[in-house]
Amino acid sequence: MSSTGKQKEEEPETAAETARRQLERAAAHLDVDRGIIERLKHPDQVHRVSVPLERDDGETDIFTGYRAQHDSVRGPFKGGMRYHPGVTEEECTGLSMWMTWKCAVMNLPFGGAKGGVVVNPKELSNEEKERLTRRFAEELRDFIGPMRDIPAPDMGTDAQTMAWFMDAYSMQEGETQPGVVTGKPPVVGGSYGREESPGRSVAIITREACEYYDYPLEDTSVAIQGFGSVGANAALALHEWGANVVAVSDVNGAIYDPDGLNIDEIPTHEEEPEAVTTFDAPKRVSNDELLELDVDVLIPAAIGNVLTESNAHEVKADIVVEGANGPTTTTADEIMEKRDIHVIPDILANAGGVTVSYFEWLQDINRRQWSLERVNEELESEMLGAWNDVRAEVEERDVTWRDAAYIVGLSRIAEAHQARGLWP
Repeated sequence: MSSTGKQKEEEPETAAETARRQLERAAAHLDVDRGIIERLKHPDQVHRVSVPLERDDGETDIFTGYRAQHDSVRGPFKGGMRYHPGVTEEECTGLSMWMTWKCAVMNLPFGGAKGGVVVNPKELSNEEKERLTRRFAEELRDFIGPMRDIPAPDMGTDAQTMAWFMDAYSMQEGETQPGVVTGKPPVVGGSYGREESPGRSVAIITREACEYYDYPLEDTSVAIQGFGSVGANAALALHEWGANVVAVSDVNGAIYDPDGLNIDEIPTHEEEPEAVTTFDAPKRVSNDELLELDVDVLIPAAIGNVLTESNAHEVKADIVVEGANGPTTTTADEIMEKRDIHVIPDILANAGGVTVSYFEWLQDINRRQWSLERVNEELESEMLGAWNDVRAEVEERDVTWRDAAYIVGLSRIAEAHQARGLWP
């Protein structure tokens, strides 16, 4: 193969390209009208807005914001809102598609959306971030709402961002509308357990996968890339349940102890940003090396496109549980499938976030807050239900976990489209 051809193969695919390929793979297993498949390859709408921001020094900068709304056949659009310099229309489109599948796999009455602003939040003061958020809320106001499109926190945004967004929307609407976003602080309508929920669901699915493949949790070694909200909460739960978490990482690198790390003592990103490598451990490795450690379970829980054609042959884990969105490229997926590595997809594993967002939305509509105990019990029930639905397809059709999850999701979406029909 020429060096040019090799370089082309190594270029990371976009989220939208990956999502469309996964859609086609699932469609091949189902008798679904091709018109529905073609509709699902494209978002219903993508909104592009300019967001002016007055900086603290009095200067005005203009930022670009996006909101991709993929499909709403099963309910309002739902998805994260990120502040990151790498935000693009194509990325938002692909992530909104994944949200559609994720909500369908979990059997939630939502469709998929995703959005954000092209900005480095680390370069904003707290006051600038608030002004940017309030203006972004105003620019999107005609396209969002508790029964239309419900944003949530994502990369570079948090509970405070959602509180500002909700307040700005409510002020313009003339009444408090807590249901316009999820992931808010509990004091203004947020749900207990929301922040921990994606990581907790990753831990639940990891536990179930280990049981399914007869890996006693107390004898199972786990490496986790990323120690933010998803990675840290997955690590803490698995550590509590007896798993041997041997490696964790942040943007600066990873720490590794084959005898197991004391996860309780490592500061999370929220507690102390980028502190993982300052923790005392026998060995430090790079984020790339963490992916190739000799462990039973690997959890990529940081960013997308980290498992690629170039390293998929070097993965030594028997089970991969996707904590991040889109950490595995299509080619890497195919390589690991041939190597009998079981990849549990993101649209199942990290769906705890949107599931507890659904709980929050219900609480806001009913103006009745749930206890943390109830949230965790309901999350456990929903995750086990989705796991069993996907497991049934794996066993019945002899397909990969990713294909099975897409089959579950696509069949529900297609059935809804079939029932509602096409507006002439």
